[in-house]
Amino acid sequence: MSAVREGLPEGRYGRSADERADRKLKVVGSVLGVGLLAVVGWIGWDYVGGQSVSAEVIKFQIVSDTEVKVHLEVRKDASVTGVCTLDSQDQDHAEVGRADFTFPQKASRVDEMVTLRTTGRATMVQLVGCQEAGTAR
Repeated sequence: MSAVREGLPEGRYGRSADERADRKLKVVGSVLGVGLLAVVGWIGWDYVGGQSVSAEVIKFQIVSDTEVKVHLEVRKDASVTGVCTLDSQDQDHAEVGRADFTFPQKASRVDEMVTLRTTGRATMVQLVGCQEAGTAR
């Protein structure tokens, strides 16, 4: 019979170069992964925490060639007066209406229908943004 040698005796010669490289890659990958998560978390927290007034267009109805009714849901601190800007465009993507709407209600959630006047027949309405009253854009 002949003896077949499969590898070095375990624990006799220390770690192999491949094991050391694997460990370094795991450490570097973990550090980079944690760093990436921290950056994404910070950006998300800044975005959400930085907005004291936010809103969402629930639906809109084109009433005529000069008017669109928009159902807005506004979220804000109860002590804050919010101002939201709406924009409407026609089928050629030209702006036909833009207006600011103020929400002074002492509530943290306001559901309201507003009327946006237009210079032509609108085909879409979008929320440009919201902010606290009195703050510059």
